[in-house]
Amino acid sequence: QEQLEESGGGSVQPGGSLRLSCAASGRIISINAMGWYRQAPGKERELVADIIKGGRTNYADSVKGRFTISRDNAKNTVYLQMNSLKPEDTAVYYCNAELLAFFSGSYKDYWGQGTQVTVSS
Repeated sequence: QEQLEESGGGSVQPGGSLRLSCAASGRIISINAMGWYRQAPGKERELVADIIKGGRTNYADSVKGRFTISRDNAKNTVYLQMNSLKPEDTAVYYCNAELLAFFSGSYKDYWGQGTQVTVSS
């Protein structure tokens, strides 16, 4: 079974940093886009950042200049470096990957289980 495993969440004070990691595993042929979404209590899930296989990135306006997304294609892993964290960054962060698995006829979206990020003094 293909799955995404996240790590790196936690609690940090405002202005601090965290690094999230997400590794895709299973019978994977190819991964197109990988990204991070977040969902705060009472709010809809929103895109934080994504990166396609060729390296082009896209960021939400609220995190531009503070967060950096990167990926290691050899390891099927995506990272999110979060700096200058603010209380409004508090949310559950979900990893997403658009991947093609063996015996699957098309690319499909997969989601991680989520990791909590809390920014508070």
